[in-house]
This record gives sequence, structure tokens and C-alpha cells, in this order.
Amino acid sequence: MSGAPIEFYFEFNSPYGYIAACKLGDLAAKHGREVDWKPILLRALFEVTGGRPLAQLPLRGDYMMHDFARSAAYHGIAYRQPDVYPFPPVAAARAVYWAKDQDPAKAGELGLALYHACSRDNVDIATPEGVAGIAANVGLDKDALLAALETDAVKNRLAREIEAALKKGVFGSPFIIVDGEGFWGADRLGMIDKRMQTGGW
Repeated sequence: MSGAPIEFYFEFNSPYGYIAACKLGDLAAKHGREVDWKPILLRALFEVTGGRPLAQLPLRGDYMMHDFARSAAYHGIAYRQPDVYPFPPVAAARAVYWAKDQDPAKAGELGLALYHACSRDNVDIATPEGVAGIAANVGLDKDALLAALETDAVKNRLAREIEAALKKGVFGSPFIIVDGEGFWGADRLGMIDKRMQTGGW
């Protein structure tokens, strides 16, 4: 690898996070990098920033709901708005950190599989059982995951990661950090590409 891992902060409710998730692996590989998948909870960030979910904002919300599908189509990514949106993303977020502790490579595989499930296939990932079923499809132990999701260690891990994200200035999804430089939004992927090519400007 030719550089530090790309820190990828996202929430599973974020369609723009989904777009970034689908494209970031190839972009990282182009530059000899790994992607460090770091799920967060936007509601926890909003408590600090005073933010609100984009889809709930007057006028802007209607625009964003249209733009989610339009942006995915622009990038050639299949997208379907989940029937339940937003949904509780806690179990999915905890599962990715648990997977990272089992096998770091599996964290990204699980994260992308969960994103495809909710944002492409309209599969429920709000429950531990739904998350565990998808985890089993990528070779993780379903029963071990279900047991782990109820432990204080896994719950506290997510809380610590969110606290650490806030200290790094993370306030939305996707938020991507490359060599200490933060970029908010899937529309910054071209800028991230150039940053890794040139080292900055």
C-alpha cells in the first residue's frame, strides 16, 4: 500500500453514503490504499451540530428525495428508496465494527453488502436478525454476531467511534478523510482522487 487508509465515515440511511460506498473501493485501489469503514449515527452528530435529516427539511427534503435516485443513476448505481426510511441503523453499524475485530477485510465486505441490501434490494437491515442474515451471506458467524450485538463491548465500541469522529470534525455522511484532509459528500470523490494524485493543492 502506498498511503494511509482512507477513513470512510457513513450512516446506512445515507443514500450519498451508499454512492460513496459503491465507488470508494475502486478509487482507493487506484491509489494503492485501503478503505477503513467507520459507520456512525447521524442523530448523535446532529445533537452536537444542530442538524436535521435532509429529507425532513421543507422544500429541500423534496429535492433531496429526487436527487438521491438521480445521483445514483448518474454514477451508474442501482438504487431503490427503502420502504421504511429512515430506519434504525444501530444494529448494522455495530455489526461492521464487530466484523472489523474478527477480520478487518470483512468489515468493508459486510458494509457494502448491508448498503446493497437496504439501498438497492429493499431488504430490512433495521433488526439484528436482518443484519445477521446478511453477515452470514459474506461468511460471518450469524449466531456469534447476534450474541455480540447485545454486549456492552460492542455497544460501547460504536459510541467511542462516534465520539472520535466528532473530534475529527465529522458532521455528516459520507465524510471521507484522506491524510488528515476531510471531504463531505459523494460529490467530492473527484476531488479526493486528485488529492491522492497530487498530495494537495
